[in-house]
Amino acid sequence: MGRYQRKTDRQSWSQESMAGAIQEVLEGNMGYRRASKAYSVPQTTLERKVKEARQKKLSSEAAAVKMLGRYKTVFSEAQEKEFVQHLIHLEERLFGFTLSDLRTLAFELAEKNNIPHVFNTEKRMAGKDWLYGFLKRHPKLALRYPEKTSIARAKGFNRVAINAFFDLLDSLYSKYKFSPNDIYNADETGILTVANKPSKVLALRGKKQVGTLTSAERGVLVTAETCVNAAGNFLPPMFVFPRKKENPLLMNDAPPGSFAVYHESGWINKETFLVWFKKFIEHSNPDQKSRCC
Repeated sequence: MGRYQRKTDRQSWSQESMAGAIQEVLEGNMGYRRASKAYSVPQTTLERKVKEARQKKLSSEAAAVKMLGRYKTVFSEAQEKEFVQHLIHLEERLFGFTLSDLRTLAFELAEKNNIPHVFNTEKRMAGKDWLYGFLKRHPKLALRYPEKTSIARAKGFNRVAINAFFDLLDSLYSKYKFSPNDIYNADETGILTVANKPSKVLALRGKKQVGTLTSAERGVLVTAETCVNAAGNFLPPMFVFPRKKENPLLMNDAPPGSFAVYHESGWINKETFLVWFKKFIEHSNPDQKSRCC
């Protein structure tokens, strides 16, 4: 599908202004005519959107979403501004989004926040028309190629990666004044459930070859997500087992407080990381006065 070209100046009002006018009417602070003049929005449109908000029990922001023909702005202006800040925040921390990442995140945000949309539910992505419109509305975002070595360097233990890390840490430390209890380091490691080398066994002295029965498995890789703060306090680890069904026996003799998740791959992905991150928030207990880094 080609890019959509707008052919009319209709609905050129601001969504934020419309949301404000809707809110004033819903709360009974203003009538339609007064709210229309105060927020510079069409009175007939305001009346229609207030009626829609009441019937469908929508928030003022959701009711204010524009629609021209079959093309609809999914997110409000405030939501898109927050979206842009999030993208910039991640790029500064060496986790820049590709266009595909952006379309996927837009779909997930709309789904999880129950925002009406016409995105592709099979691919679970926003469409290209939405993408082009989003980039046009936010021209300060530019598609750039990172340095060819930036990804490898960012993941490696070298001067570039170390300098980038401490530059970020220094800027955040200067802003929030972290204590050692608020600085965390998390990493994942793989654990084989079958030993690579068999233990020694008793045998007749002088015998040249000694055999033993071993598991037919070559070893199953289990991922462990561990985390410690600068004060030396460890958070309970998470284990990712490569299986679908839960088995409590797998956690026998595990460290106190540790927990298990189950996924076919046995690796950390978006779903398993989110489980771990919720546990991290629960244990680190961050607030406005004590932030985590």
